[in-house]
Amino acid sequence: MTLRIGCTADDFTGGTDVAAAFRRAGLRTALVFGTPDETTALPADCDAAVVALKSRSTPADEAVADSLAAQRWLWSKGAAQVYFKYCSTFDSTPQGNIGPVADALMDAAGAAVTLHCPASPPNGRTVYQGHLFVHDQLLSDSPLRHHPLNPMTDPALVRLLSAQTRHPVGLVDWATVRRGVQAVRDAVTAHQQAGVRHVVADALTDDDLAVLGAAVLELPVVAGAAGLAEGLGHAYPAASPATAGPRPREGRAAVLAGSCSARTLEQIAQFYAAGLPSLHLDVLAAATGRDVTGEALAWYDEQDPALPVLIYASASPEELAAVQAQLGVAEAAAQVEELLGALASHLVGRGVRRLLVAGGETSGAVTTALGIRAVLVGEEADPGVPWTHAATRHGDLALMLKSGNFGAPDLFTRALHADAEETK
Repeated sequence: MTLRIGCTADDFTGGTDVAAAFRRAGLRTALVFGTPDETTALPADCDAAVVALKSRSTPADEAVADSLAAQRWLWSKGAAQVYFKYCSTFDSTPQGNIGPVADALMDAAGAAVTLHCPASPPNGRTVYQGHLFVHDQLLSDSPLRHHPLNPMTDPALVRLLSAQTRHPVGLVDWATVRRGVQAVRDAVTAHQQAGVRHVVADALTDDDLAVLGAAVLELPVVAGAAGLAEGLGHAYPAASPATAGPRPREGRAAVLAGSCSARTLEQIAQFYAAGLPSLHLDVLAAATGRDVTGEALAWYDEQDPALPVLIYASASPEELAAVQAQLGVAEAAAQVEELLGALASHLVGRGVRRLLVAGGETSGAVTTALGIRAVLVGEEADPGVPWTHAATRHGDLALMLKSGNFGAPDLFTRALHADAEETK
């Protein structure tokens, strides 16, 4: 079967999110971690392939280089269209990386225009008059503005993107989207003829995203969050995807959390309130050379093997600020990634076969530590939060990579504790 669409995602949980969206649209989807090369293989009969990078917060030139390498690899697998997936909160700075990566992908593809839409209605992200909302609040007024690396204090997408590219940026407003596929196509064409290269589109519902997806089916490069990707996937001819195999139920279960988002903190609190084993990692102590990893593993070995465990470095905004003040932003992030990556490797070696990871950077560290290059995407526990199926040197692993802000407050307990109850 020929690959129908390729995607490059700017972080690992974003890759998981968009892969789940393609699967919902009826496409058998593989997820590849890190920049692929000629030795990177896809599972058989894939309709869609997503390459998950760590390009959201790296220097712009690195993000561009990695994204172009992923695009070339996707082309080599037969993908005629490449989707550039970024966060539904448009996480970026005035220097990038959304604008520089989009421009580079378009240059390589010879594309004259592209469409952007970060809307994800099931997760409360919508775009109206070019402004990004989180539920009923502008992004700049919502708790999601407090990203530790890319604080988002401006909800105006045309203005944000204009700061990241030398090319003009335009808008297709909601009234146009509601008039249907041809109206959107005509508006994009008019923008292109006027010299506009990047077109931001409004979307309030999944129906709006379906209209946008059908309208951009012929564009070589399209950009946005998982919602537009699902709309685009539905516009492709119907496929009959093979369902990923059942996830392992035997073996122990664990959660590793590095995200400091408000939703992840809620999920941690619910897990703790359920009376399940939880351990907070001391990042400052690890930075002084204390064997925090060894202490965590000793604690893990003492827990009831029938229960899932949670080990987390997540912290409140105040606690995070205090750690960053002592270590610096980059060093604090590196310490968390090193700790959780090492723990993932040890835990899987000790028999963990269901692993839930919270946070994009954390997910990158974990998959790297486990040597996982590609997974097949399975069923979602919550919108944008699917189980995936991976092979490791220790055996099959059910792996869930969760964006910090995604999932219901009870996700940790529901996804893992329910399985523990079933296997008793």
